[in-house]
Amino acid sequence: MNPIASFLFNGLEFFLRGGFFMGCLLVLSIIALTVIILRGTALLYHKILPAPILDEIENFNGEKGDRLISTCVRYPSPLGRIILVLLRHRNWPRAENVEAVQTRARRETSLMEMGLVILEIATGIAPLIGLLGTLSGLVSVFANVGETGRPEVVARGISEALNNTIVGLALAACALIAHSYFYRRIEVMAVEMESIVSDLMIKCYPRQQTEMNMPKKSDD
Repeated sequence: MNPIASFLFNGLEFFLRGGFFMGCLLVLSIIALTVIILRGTALLYHKILPAPILDEIENFNGEKGDRLISTCVRYPSPLGRIILVLLRHRNWPRAENVEAVQTRARRETSLMEMGLVILEIATGIAPLIGLLGTLSGLVSVFANVGETGRPEVVARGISEALNNTIVGLALAACALIAHSYFYRRIEVMAVEMESIVSDLMIKCYPRQQTEMNMPKKSDD
């Protein structure tokens, strides 16, 4: 048997020995892996903060902004959608525009976090499912020891228990690492977007910003 076939066979045997709860862990691991792949591709830097949009923001001088709007439409992204809200409400008072931008930013952050709750659930529930599999295996061991006393039956039950424990803890650890990484990545990019949008807001309302920075005259 070649190494690949042997690996697949041993892996299948490993999961089959785990029983019903191992099947639950297998399904949960597939779901968690799907979320990790989808979030990993969705949270790439160039998909959140596209370079063409950043270049247009750098060249923006506070005028009408048609080129920046068209670039944001051409490259759909969280940053682009936030900027579109800002530019399309430039005729609003600054405070109202800021509120609209903040509302959109919260929505975009929520969309970026979509699916992370599944990883959080997997982190908490995987060890419990593994524990249930362990208890199920031990119950099987003790029941069969009392009935037959056959060593192969005892070994099978212990194998089921240990396999569930290993897979449950491994799945929880992987889900926790992925959740922490994605959450931190979203946090960093959200801060960067906030800084970019804040600078753009100053360009759109230069007069109000100047008035805010002017020192107040003394009454004396």
